Amino acid sequence: MTKAEGSLPEVRDSVPIPTSPSFWRRLFAFAGPAYMISVGYMDPGNWATDIEGGSRFGYTLVWVLVMSNFMAVLLQTLSARLGIVTGRDLAQACRDTYPGPIAFALWVLCEIAIAACDLAEVLGTAIGLNLLFGTSLMTGVLITALDVFLLLAMQRFGIRKMEGFILALVATIGACYVFELFLARPDWAGVARGLWPSLPGAEALYVAIGILGATVMPHNLYLHSALVQTRQVQRTSEGKRLANRYNLLDSAVALNCALFVNAAILILSAATFHRNGQVVTEIQQAHQLLTPLLGTSLASLAFATALLCAGQSSTLTGTLAGQVVMEGFLRFRMRPWLRRLLTRSLALVPAVATIAVFGDQGTYRLLILSQVILSLQLPFAVIPLVQFTSERSRMGAFANGRLVVALAWGAAAVIVGLNTKLVLDSISRWIETSSHPLLPWILVPAIVAVALLLLYVIVHPLLRRVSRRAEVEALGAPAAVTDRAYHRIGIALATDASDNPTLSHGLSLAKAYGAQVVLLHVSEGFGPRFFGRESDNEETREDRQYLERARSEAERLGVPAEVRLRHGSPVDEIPRLVEEERLDLLVMGAHGHSGLGDVLHGSTVDPVRHRVRIPVFVVRVDRSSRG
Repeated sequence: MTKAEGSLPEVRDSVPIPTSPSFWRRLFAFAGPAYMISVGYMDPGNWATDIEGGSRFGYTLVWVLVMSNFMAVLLQTLSARLGIVTGRDLAQACRDTYPGPIAFALWVLCEIAIAACDLAEVLGTAIGLNLLFGTSLMTGVLITALDVFLLLAMQRFGIRKMEGFILALVATIGACYVFELFLARPDWAGVARGLWPSLPGAEALYVAIGILGATVMPHNLYLHSALVQTRQVQRTSEGKRLANRYNLLDSAVALNCALFVNAAILILSAATFHRNGQVVTEIQQAHQLLTPLLGTSLASLAFATALLCAGQSSTLTGTLAGQVVMEGFLRFRMRPWLRRLLTRSLALVPAVATIAVFGDQGTYRLLILSQVILSLQLPFAVIPLVQFTSERSRMGAFANGRLVVALAWGAAAVIVGLNTKLVLDSISRWIETSSHPLLPWILVPAIVAVALLLLYVIVHPLLRRVSRRAEVEALGAPAAVTDRAYHRIGIALATDASDNPTLSHGLSLAKAYGAQVVLLHVSEGFGPRFFGRESDNEETREDRQYLERARSEAERLGVPAEVRLRHGSPVDEIPRLVEEERLDLLVMGAHGHSGLGDVLHGSTVDPVRHRVRIPVFVVRVDRSSRG
């Protein structure tokens, strides 16, 4: 895989790893990606649930934070492992594995989740500006649009400078809470008792679900698998093993820093508000009460500073996540400033509209809505991640062991189950309290569609394994058909690692018959589908380069070769190329499914072979080996 074909190509392999055996030098080189991920675990969306949990139930729910952090460390470690071992991020792995329409649907859901997360960050930054400088929330929301320029300035300095900036913001948040905890003087014995699992009632269960639901962010799983590829990891078993070890350490340290911040928010709320009989449900309310309860305005100042840093740091990583999912799912690149402007606009519109209609009180409801949307997307990131990292055909010796598989699926079940409850409860409440008659007719079909999509994502690997057994691997050896002459042989390529057996068989046939080969590929991504031959995006350029490399390889083996690149639907374009190029034989790869599998996964081989008048040589390839 070339640098341009990987995740975040502008910073891929940009951080060298020292060859010296020094533990600390290597640790410093690998440190960074997990710290950028950790800010998503302390963004403004987490603050509301932590504040309410501490003020309402004291130290009782500390154990929920600890359990949530354990799950986060496990899942982020699996995300990093996927990126290191396969060289593909989670979005690319989904695109390689699922049919085009399913991958597109997953992308749409992920973009909605990123916009929802950005909405929480916009509100958090605006509230922080309001608390520090007295600006109105509307003004604060509009000011957040300017952080596009901050991101562009940071990106020009490289990934290490951006990681350092994020780390400085995280350190500022931590320092603010150390100061506030010093002022609050919590009951540490009570904190220790809070580590024992208990729920004092149904309300505590709901708040616990909210805390857990706000902890694991779906876009962090996509981003982490891309960020680890910024390190120059040796593509050997030992190099990957070393990278996995150091990234596990990086994730454990960084996410425990996030645990400290979340626990500090909850403990501060318990020591300050719960102790004085105050139940707080809004961020602004917490800020107003800190000064009179702790006796100094510095406490409120530290609180607002930490909130502003949390909102801004989450904004930067959210933008990178948006770039990763768009390039990963669609192979469609957008200029960073335009990508940031689009994402921020999607967040600004509902924020401005809510503040204009409902005033400052509407921001809390909007924060809750953003967390519900994130909860909807979470299963579509967690389940594929656990599936992919457990596949030996994809991960080799680095596939999850039985214990890790059990823990990962257990964490996925808990997270998905509790998030599903949170979503269903929230939607039920909206339907009950809303007077709009069309609301149930909009929400219920949408939830059913999402549930069916999730069911498909879950059963897809099982269907793939069952249907593989029915696919014919090849249609004989060249010697079996020597009574027929082939002069021009077409080889249809998918432009990924699954082409290896297809290309090998095609070139062997060409050498046996002394034939010329025509290397075919149809670009079917977002740009080519909609713009056809006028498309000149990253995907088509990479496809053209790939075909040229394949031609060079064929000519090195003594086989004359030409390349043909088309845009649109392979089912339509390949038969057209067969006629135009006067081909005698077509070699294609099939990914191991038939019958019901064709309906669910989509098929190119079957419709193409019925539309051409020449023999089709079918080679079975393994889709899980792509990339």
